[in-house]
Amino acid sequence: MIVVAIIGILASVALPAYSDYVRRGQLPEAFSSLADFRAKMEQYYQDNRSYGSSAACADAAGTASWKNFTSTEHFSYACATINSQQGYTLTATGRAGAAVGHVFTINHNGDRKTTQFKGATVSAECWLTKSSTC
Repeated sequence: MIVVAIIGILASVALPAYSDYVRRGQLPEAFSSLADFRAKMEQYYQDNRSYGSSAACADAAGTASWKNFTSTEHFSYACATINSQQGYTLTATGRAGAAVGHVFTINHNGDRKTTQFKGATVSAECWLTKSSTC
């Protein structure tokens, strides 16, 4: 009976730690994709002198297929132009697994923000991974 109690106590500590470990392992997918999209948006700006139209980012004729900001395994991506198409905001929203409840953004200035972390609304000026503080 004592062995069962010990196993129960260990499991109650290990399971939340493992879940948090899995969540932290899925978040870098968003960070790398946002950084990649940001570099491509800057390349687009060099060619077109804007980030797209008021309707969509990187929407010039002949733009490569990356402009659709396709989803990855755990995140979906969106882009919106601002300041008369002289700026943009890229957003990664968790859509699967432990990434659900996380929203990260980056803009044309390289400003990183977290607007949702572990399902709670936050206003952090960085990409949160482990705790709700930068």
